[in-house]
Amino acid sequence: MDMNPEQKRSKVIIRTSVIGILANLFLAGFKAVIGLLSHSIAVLLDAVNNLSDALSSVITIIGTKLAGREPDKKHPFGYGRIEYLSALIISVIVLYAGITSLIESVKKIISPEDPDYSVIALVIVGVAVLVKIVLGLFVKKTGEKVHSDSLVNSGKDALLDSVISSATLVAALIFVFSGLSLEAYLGAVISLVIIKAGFEMLSDTISQLLGEPGDTALLKGIKETVCAFPEVTGAYDLILHNYGPDTYNGSIHIELDDSCPISRLDELTREIMTTVYQKHRVILTAVGVYSVNTRDPKVSGLRDEIRTMVLAHKDAKQIHGFYYSEKEKSVRFDVVISFEAESRLAVLNEIKQELQKQYPDLTFSLAMDMDYGEISEAT
Repeated sequence: MDMNPEQKRSKVIIRTSVIGILANLFLAGFKAVIGLLSHSIAVLLDAVNNLSDALSSVITIIGTKLAGREPDKKHPFGYGRIEYLSALIISVIVLYAGITSLIESVKKIISPEDPDYSVIALVIVGVAVLVKIVLGLFVKKTGEKVHSDSLVNSGKDALLDSVISSATLVAALIFVFSGLSLEAYLGAVISLVIIKAGFEMLSDTISQLLGEPGDTALLKGIKETVCAFPEVTGAYDLILHNYGPDTYNGSIHIELDDSCPISRLDELTREIMTTVYQKHRVILTAVGVYSVNTRDPKVSGLRDEIRTMVLAHKDAKQIHGFYYSEKEKSVRFDVVISFEAESRLAVLNEIKQELQKQYPDLTFSLAMDMDYGEISEAT
């Protein structure tokens, strides 16, 4: 039976995680034996890190299985965000491993104990370095390919472990040839690197859980797809809601001539929804419409004048949805104001006051808008 893209993605994630589990259990066993025989705290901590990596892979598998559950009455948008929770747990594991490693390293600095390395032990540690580099690059690259933050974090952790193993090997060689024991100090430095990486992973995952605008290339691609329809003169207010990796629902506003018949409007919005899903795998739950004046040639000049005034403000990035009513002597449009403005509301009020002063016979209705992807052009 043919698998859909999501099933194929899950299979790749699980297969990669199983490889990670087997490799880390193998390395952990060898390193634990070496660490106990040589009385090396660095090697023992390295073995513990391998066990934490194996646990991370187990969590990734569980998270992927749970995230693949079908939508139901309680969670109609599916369970995809569970993958972010599994990535969060892995981040915490990395952070905990770094803190634990730092504590043990400090203990050894205070109460040093000379290690006893054998040639076989050093060779095995060297092989472990190569295995962790290959494994880390493989897992990280696979995670980026299938958009799995859990795999990416596991891959980063494996690469950090290769750094730990490399430092352990260097410390061992220094001790063998000079009698100087540096592994506790190296362990402390590496622990700080791991803690930093753990905080960064944690920060990235929390940011995704809070909600991010979406990939810039995806946002631009969707707008380009929508604007490719002949009737559409502009696409704005694209909002994407993420319900797991590569799982988006969203909405968008389009500009159309005010002469567009309602029958065509219904067809057009359906065509846009279908095309966007086929090209980008994004479900547009709503397509809003801005009408553009086409019956009065004087409106074009007025729109250009007002656009120039508005965009003279450094925090005003775009106007759209412009419509002039001759009957009511009113103008309405949206203003995209930068997130960097000290007070976005103050900027909007200032623009409205300037327009009202310049055009006292007109009534202005301005809506403050935002560009969720910060990719607006000044139009």
